[in-house]
Amino acid sequence: MVAPHAQTTPQKVAFVDVSKLLAAHPNDKSIKDIQAKAEAELGAIDKQIKAIDAKGASATAAEKQTREQLVKTIQAKAADYDKQIDPKITEIEQAVDKAVNTVAKSNGYSIVMDKSVAAKSGLVIYADDNTDLTAAVAKNIK
Repeated sequence: MVAPHAQTTPQKVAFVDVSKLLAAHPNDKSIKDIQAKAEAELGAIDKQIKAIDAKGASATAAEKQTREQLVKTIQAKAADYDKQIDPKITEIEQAVDKAVNTVAKSNGYSIVMDKSVAAKSGLVIYADDNTDLTAAVAKNIK
């Protein structure tokens, strides 16, 4: 007796370049601006800390106290910049997720993977260029 075989619907798989999608969001520029400002300000403070560190044991008590204050300042300013950036990143990630879902569903894809993660992990060795939805998703990012 032959057992019946259930037919399964083929799963459509697609890939997106997540880094390109994140960069395609209108808020990406404001995040980069904040990051540049943070790097400039925090970099200057970090140079002062490193200059004191370079003196090692020969640093005076006043310099060590200045270093402690600089470390507190850099930590507080870094936290402030994080508070400015984090909501913008969350907004961008949600917009990208929504756009990926919209394009995937409207085109019948049941699985969408990050192209770079799939390639680096060895999970995917080859994928036809037609499976790349990056451009279509980028058009839907708002």
